[in-house]
Amino acid sequence: MFKGERIKLRKLTSADTETYHRWRNNDEVMRFTNPSLDKYTYKETEDYIENLLESPFSKSYLIELIQSKKPLGVTSLINIDYKNRNAECIIDIGEHEYWGSGYGTEALQLLINYSFMELNLHKVYLRVFSFNERAISLYEKMGFRIEGEQLDQIYREGSWHNIVMMAVFQKDFLDKGNDD
Repeated sequence: MFKGERIKLRKLTSADTETYHRWRNNDEVMRFTNPSLDKYTYKETEDYIENLLESPFSKSYLIELIQSKKPLGVTSLINIDYKNRNAECIIDIGEHEYWGSGYGTEALQLLINYSFMELNLHKVYLRVFSFNERAISLYEKMGFRIEGEQLDQIYREGSWHNIVMMAVFQKDFLDKGNDD
């Protein structure tokens, strides 16, 4: 369930704090996912991971190369609503040299399959900055569609940008043949 051709997803643990802290404080990586671009102390990162791990409403996984066990990023389901069968997903490829190589697609495929085939969620949604065209293209390729936009929500590099809200539904995802 959590193993693809080149990567696997393994449960995030407190032992991953140092790696995640490095990614979380990398401006190039966070430019596309963090609204504030804050720098975090190691303690803040520890607390963040601890909260994720203790929450019954989130599931976080480290994206790891199968052969070398090198960590590439993290993907999570957060704000899981078991009653209404939906959750928000996030993904960060923290190792910049692996961007554009299909690892994000493979990781997201595994997470969405898990969401629909095991958790039996009805809907998985996400938020993405409008200038992150590569991510939007990936999400559309996977069957996500735009549900709306928060206009002028983020100020980055001297101008205002929207936050695009996208979602994929269980039936559409499975009908598209993504359940292999």
